[in-house]
Amino acid sequence: MAIRFLTTTPNKLLSAFKKAIDDGHVDTWMYDKDNDFTHKPPQWKSKAWLRPAVVDGEKLVFKIIRPQNSSVPTEIYAVYHGRFIESMLVHCNQLFTDARATAVPDTGVGDLV
Repeated sequence: MAIRFLTTTPNKLLSAFKKAIDDGHVDTWMYDKDNDFTHKPPQWKSKAWLRPAVVDGEKLVFKIIRPQNSSVPTEIYAVYHGRFIESMLVHCNQLFTDARATAVPDTGVGDLV
């Protein structure tokens, strides 16, 4: 399961989104020391994480990571993917041309689910 952003500047896109979080413009997402993102609202916090990776130099891909000894139900998958794309559209839309979420587990960057 993954979110893919098509961009010629994947590292810039990732840095811009993290800066938007750091500056308080994005208040519904946070990231940890490993650069994994989680949704901040209490009902969704730490239900999963999104781990970024640059792929082929033109995609920024976020793989979903499940909590230890748990799974990621469809509702959590949908909330994390949909709201993450929404947040990127609102705050970083000039830095990518396309955003997509897979509907089923993806083997592209190593399965983390």
